[in-house]
This record gives sequence, C-alpha cells and structure tokens, in this order.
Amino acid sequence: MKKLFGGILLGIGVLIVGASGLCTLVVMGTSIANPAQMSGMIPAALVFGGIPFVIGAAIGWVGWVLIQADKNQGA
Repeated sequence: MKKLFGGILLGIGVLIVGASGLCTLVVMGTSIANPAQMSGMIPAALVFGGIPFVIGAAIGWVGWVLIQADKNQGA
C-alpha cells in the first residue's frame, strides 16, 4: 500500500514540478526577449512559479521516500 500511495504522490509531484517549471521558463524567456519588462517579471515568475515548484518537489520526495521505505521493509 505504501508503494501505491508513494507512486501516486511521486506522479503528482512530477506533474506539479513540470507544469510549474515550464510556465516559469516561458515567462522568464518572454521577459528576456522583452528587456523593458525584465525587471518586474522575473521576480514575479520566481515567486509565483517557485512556490508550487518547491511544493511539487516536496510531494515527489515524500512519494519517493515511501517507495523506498516499502522496498526496505520487504527485503
């Protein structure tokens, strides 16, 4: 059961990290292409994209830990 729940958490974490990272990358790339907006958009992108990125990474890490705990428990 730990392995299933860990896999679900890992999948959710990867999806959150991927979506948040791609969105932040697009906003930062657009800001770099238009230097007049660079000073305001990059910090905003890091705040609004960085927080979900960290949360997604934490969810994925918890899922990975649960999977590893289940492997160690079965051995």
